[in-house]
Amino acid sequence: MGFLRSKDEKQVNLIAQTNPKSPITEQYRIIRTNIQFSSVDKEIKTIVVTSAEPNDGKSTTAANLAIVLAQEEKKVLLVDADLRKPSIHYAFNLSNIHGLTSVLTKKMDLRKTILNSNVLNLDILTSGPIPPNPSELLNSKAMETAINELKDIYDFIIFDTPPVLLVTDSQIVANKCDGVIMVVSSGKTNKQSAVKAKELLEKANTALLGVVLNGMESNTSNYYYQS
Repeated sequence: MGFLRSKDEKQVNLIAQTNPKSPITEQYRIIRTNIQFSSVDKEIKTIVVTSAEPNDGKSTTAANLAIVLAQEEKKVLLVDADLRKPSIHYAFNLSNIHGLTSVLTKKMDLRKTILNSNVLNLDILTSGPIPPNPSELLNSKAMETAINELKDIYDFIIFDTPPVLLVTDSQIVANKCDGVIMVVSSGKTNKQSAVKAKELLEKANTALLGVVLNGMESNTSNYYYQS
């Protein structure tokens, strides 16, 4: 699907907001376009973003993809479904007292937990308190109900999820969504790990929309994309 150069995972870099004219931001726009082409025969509204391994850049990809979708005047929700190591609330400087886990444990109403971001057309649903049973919560009927309710409100819902090879969370959420984008890191992600992650996602009965190769260095403004 694309090559990107930012390797920053621990500190999510919102370059699509801070530097919308940069070459890297243009790569996110091309990913956005590829998603739109993928939805010709099937509507794609709910998208999981994951990686094979930790620190591959999945959260940065999820956040910037959500931003460029919102910049096209789509109503977008970014959900931090990484209930183990959430980072989206840090990136957007938001409270994480309540969030997705509050909804799934029926402690808060879904719409009351959604926060406005400082990006027009983009809302955020943070992870909420880290639970002892992330996989069970994500696989619950409450999660399916929440997704269905959100689909009536938003044009696109982007889920940031944990790395595929660490836990089953990404597969669980992917099974409930329209498609998956997998992020791998150039020079870091083991090839066998990437192949194994791809196989696991395919078993989740969802469409693999494409792979983003993150951390690809280039001395020119030309990039090669594959979907």
